Amino acid sequence: MNRLEGKNVVITGAASGIGRAAAGLMAAEGAKVLVADLDASHAEEAAASIRESGGIAVGFGVNVMDEDAVAAMIDRAVAEFGGIDVLCNHVGGSNPRKDLDLLRMDLDEWDRVMALNARSTVVASRLAIPHMIKAGGGSIVNTASVGGLIGDSLQSAYGAAKAAVIRLTQYIAVQYGPENIRCNAVAPGAIMTPALVDNIPADVIEGMKQANALPYLGEPEDIAHAMVYLASDESRYMSGQTLVVDGGLTSKSPLATGRSSMLS
Repeated sequence: MNRLEGKNVVITGAASGIGRAAAGLMAAEGAKVLVADLDASHAEEAAASIRESGGIAVGFGVNVMDEDAVAAMIDRAVAEFGGIDVLCNHVGGSNPRKDLDLLRMDLDEWDRVMALNARSTVVASRLAIPHMIKAGGGSIVNTASVGGLIGDSLQSAYGAAKAAVIRLTQYIAVQYGPENIRCNAVAPGAIMTPALVDNIPADVIEGMKQANALPYLGEPEDIAHAMVYLASDESRYMSGQTLVVDGGLTSKSPLATGRSSMLS
């Protein structure tokens, strides 16, 4: 406990799933948390839940594709907490019905996904970094994806956008490391969020499980714990890195299952 004592945290996409789990865990570890989400009512609900558990949290509605709205989010955090020590650029995603393979992909969706995942990370970081410099340093935690590390048959824009987040993480780390600002990313694999459970057929979820090295899929808290580590001083000598939390998905050869049958 208290691994984030005295830290002021801003986290986007924090009203549900991984973001909500991370906001709750960070508050439980002593941080003051601005819970930001497109859905202002759900953001306030998540913040209220944290407060009921004894934590300090403020809900805030924000469209991360609107630079003025992001600026208002940063200003609110500074006004409430006195500064920003940790920025978690967690919001992201794509519409899988439009984000298809290259020939069938909706190009407007490409632009939207790049703005939602990559540009929003640039904008929020640009606005938060001056406050971190003033405070003597800070930590930026970006949410990438294994989709930014390996190819897939669909969601071309999402994969490209998350690859951009991974590379941007390194650039921020190099450019602002001298100001004692660290920047790292976490790359989740398949996680049992409400969005996945509600929108992905059971047989596809089972296929995701079979693709892992571990015999199960992750829970939101599995990624939240990684985010807490990257936000905390426990990772003080870690910067420019992408922490892959994927149940061994990207480590597993597609031949592994068939080859293991040779031993039986």
